[in-house]
This record gives sequence, C-alpha cells and structure tokens, in this order.
Amino acid sequence: MAFDGRLLSGVGTFAAVVESGNFVRAGDALGLTASGVSRAIARLETQVGVRLFDRTPRAVTLTGEGRRFYAQVTPLLAGLEEAAAEATGTKAAARGRLKINVDPSFARLVLAPRLPEFLAKYPALSLEIIVRDRLGDLVDEGFDVAVRFGEPETGRLIARKLLDTRIIACAAPAYLAHHRTPRHPRDLENHECLMFRDPATGKPFAWEFHNGREIIEVKARGRLIFNDLPAKLLACVAGLGIAQAVEFGLENFIARGELVQILPDWAEERYPLYAYYLSRHLPPAKVRAFLDFVVTALAGLPASPTMTPPE
Repeated sequence: MAFDGRLLSGVGTFAAVVESGNFVRAGDALGLTASGVSRAIARLETQVGVRLFDRTPRAVTLTGEGRRFYAQVTPLLAGLEEAAAEATGTKAAARGRLKINVDPSFARLVLAPRLPEFLAKYPALSLEIIVRDRLGDLVDEGFDVAVRFGEPETGRLIARKLLDTRIIACAAPAYLAHHRTPRHPRDLENHECLMFRDPATGKPFAWEFHNGREIIEVKARGRLIFNDLPAKLLACVAGLGIAQAVEFGLENFIARGELVQILPDWAEERYPLYAYYLSRHLPPAKVRAFLDFVVTALAGLPASPTMTPPE
C-alpha cells in the first residue's frame, strides 16, 4: 500500500501504549489525551487490518496479532532512532522504560548491588525488574530483555551467551562432621540431598556428575525441595544436607569456609547464562546499554578458573 505518514505516527503511539501499559500513561508521554491515543490506535488497527489490543474498563492487553506486530516494529523504531541520531552526529540515548526478566541468582548476586551505578549512568532510563524462575513469553508480557541460566529454547528470541559456570556439589562443615564425606557420586544416594524443583517440569532436577567422558546420574533424594536457589544455599550452610548448584555465586560461601566443595573430580558439567532480546538487527539503545552493563559486571566478578568469560 502507499505510504501514509499517519501509519508511522500510529506505530509510535502503539509502542508507547505497550511500553507504558495503558492509554493514559502513553498519552502523558506523548502529550496527547487518552481519547487521542485511543483514536490513533483505532486508525492503526484499521490500516493494518487486525485488532492490536483487547480493551476492558480495567486493562488494555495485546492480542496475539498485537504481540507479533510489536515484535516486528520494535527493531524498526529502534533503527529510525539510530538513523536520526546518526544524521545529527549524536548517539542514541538510553531512555524510557526498560522491563527486565531476570533469574533470581543473577538478580541478587550481580544486578541488585550494581543498580546505583547503572541508574546514575542512565538518568533518563527507568527499570521494571521481574525476578522469577522461568523465561515465559517476552513479547506477550512486554519484556525488553531477559537474563536466564540454562540452555536456550528454540524460538524467535535472540540468545546471547554471557558465560558458562560449573555445576558443583557442596556441604557445610557441620554436615560433614556428622556424616561420612562422599568419595564417589554413588555415595550421595545414602546422604540427605537438598533438591531443587525444575520450573519447566515441576519435578526436582536430576543430579549428574561429569568426569571427562564419564557421566553418572545419581538417584539423589532428600526431605527438602526448593524453588529458590538462595534459600537452598542457606539451608546447606545450616548443615541440612548436600547441595548441587552452579558455582557462580558460591565462591564467597566457599572462601569464608561456610561451604566445602565435595567430589571435585566430578565437577565438569557446565551451565550457561544467556541474555535474550527480540531484535535480530541492532537492538534499541536501552537494551544495548543494559547488555553492555551486564557484560562489564560479569567481567568484574572475582576471577574463577572455571568460569568462561562473557562473549
């Protein structure tokens, strides 16, 4: 169809509604009334031939077509911003709202302690941080970027590996003082193991131990099952059992002597940390700013010979 300047204006209004969550806040950001935003969205829906939002008196939510449309237009709007900045000889600024989906361990160990630095560097940027144990649907839930442990699922998201860390087994000195220290992975079948629930299956993760090409699966069992890694580690420090966890974040517990690594010869399994975002092209300035911040933060962690550095 012939280009209509109102289409571009409507797309900008559409993105503002998605990012702000409703017509009123989008109007405040754009200098429009809520009714003006509503009319612009109605015109856009007529132009593209699909309904983009489901509207109720209490909420405005994206339809399936709206989610797909948003995923397609986001990189285009970012490209326009970059082109305008380049034309004026400036760099596109990181501004607006950035909605982040983060793994609990990453949130507590890396993100939270460094938020003052990030916010000071980008004063025009506001953050909404959702900490949870699953990725979910970034488009459907309006996320700009996610940082998660585990192998990426196939799909439309761009996955960028940030690091690899080992899976290790550990216990508190108090636990080992009252129980025989395991010498082989099979010995764990006679120990109290602190289990961690897989959010994808609802069942506890299986325990594996890697030594070169040899892989042993252990029938680990225990009276305690967790869905929060920090809580499991605190239970381990309290001497309630043996834990298997990513080494990322355990260094301080081990350095202070609160935990002791066991079965070090069987700790060659690796677990990755990935960042996810939508655009296959140049991501928006706010997403790039956050990714750069994450890479710098990870590079500044205490050196570990078992951690593959960020790409």
